[in-house]
Amino acid sequence: MEFIEPILLLLLIVTAVWMFSRRAKGILGSIYSGRPLNRNDNPGKRLNNLLLVALGQRKMFQRVVPALLHAFIYVGFLLINIEVIGMILDGLTGNHHTLSFWGAGYRFLTASNEVLAFLVIFVCILLLWRRNISKVTRFSGEEMQLPQKRDANIILYIEIVLMIGLIVMNMANVQLNSLSTETLTGSYPISSILSGVLGTQPATLHLIERIGYWFHLIGIFAFLNYLPFSKHLHILMAFPNTYFFKTESVGKLTSPLNVTHEVNAMLDPSYIVPPAPEGMSFGAKDVAQLSWKTLMDGFTCTECGRCTSACPANITGKRLSPRKIIMNIRDRQEAILAGSEENITLLGDYISAEELWACTTCNACVQECPVNIDPVAPILELRRYLVMEQSAAPNSLNAMFTNIENNGSPWAIPAADRFNWAQEIETNQTRN
Repeated sequence: MEFIEPILLLLLIVTAVWMFSRRAKGILGSIYSGRPLNRNDNPGKRLNNLLLVALGQRKMFQRVVPALLHAFIYVGFLLINIEVIGMILDGLTGNHHTLSFWGAGYRFLTASNEVLAFLVIFVCILLLWRRNISKVTRFSGEEMQLPQKRDANIILYIEIVLMIGLIVMNMANVQLNSLSTETLTGSYPISSILSGVLGTQPATLHLIERIGYWFHLIGIFAFLNYLPFSKHLHILMAFPNTYFFKTESVGKLTSPLNVTHEVNAMLDPSYIVPPAPEGMSFGAKDVAQLSWKTLMDGFTCTECGRCTSACPANITGKRLSPRKIIMNIRDRQEAILAGSEENITLLGDYISAEELWACTTCNACVQECPVNIDPVAPILELRRYLVMEQSAAPNSLNAMFTNIENNGSPWAIPAADRFNWAQEIETNQTRN
């Protein structure tokens, strides 16, 4: 058994990493199938965004209660995974408490992990209550069907079970140590209180300790491979997504390059229009015509609903839900990765024109998102396709386009009469 456990652990690690890398390769391939977009400017500001928004969770604290609950899980995730590294080293080397050479640092690590594990269990129970009993409004919606609701619950259940496994393992370890003359390595404030319930049979305690050890590690690697299929992929994707968020004003709208080139040529006859890439279109009909950053947004979405709860169109009863737009982009990418739905496109089959035209481009959704997702960007691209490729704008916009073409303004007034209002004011002032 002494030699079997390291071999089994090594096989577990290799298998888990291989499975995760296969899925990660598919996701990265899907992201980079999008249109090119330069997001390499201003690295200092980008790094600042990453540290404040992704690592520091700054935007989460716009809502204090869920932010504090999330913070306990987040800090617990970071610190407990340091101990997981120690557990892996223990298993591979056959040693016990490999990281104990840290001395006081190791005692602080084990103690804080115990307290955090207990708090994580408590917080996860509260979050389950918020989702399933309290039923926070933003957790519902057309896009939040049973699979999405189940996904959030599954992660919370997994975290509870993993933390219980960790504490039970420590309880058995503490109780075994109490039956020997050795000094206890590390500090275990929770397990020291509860360890007595496990009895005093060394063989039973050793079995419980081994079961807890393997249960926790297998659970960790299973969790690792569940992440890429879950909304909780944001745990990893939040960092690159916040780094590549645009550095200019959030509300700044951009024009397609092919349109910009044509306008420049109209203003300057000497301007040379570069050749358009093969298959270039105005706007986007499917995910491959969206930018790679928008496709990354799809895999980063936390499904928290903050964007939709702040959307004025959604609040006033319109069909638009920024969360649904982003989730639809991810769902379409997932369908392509699975090799299904070949004759289906994002525009029309996943997202309707009614949803797109409800957007006011106010960017409230962008401002609210805790991981800097930009739902406005794909909405604009899909609307551009409707207008410039299909001439499928609403009647009110078509009337405006006609007025601009004929009169040089959005109003049905000849250019020669556009200043009449000022003359009328001047006449009225003269009379008075």
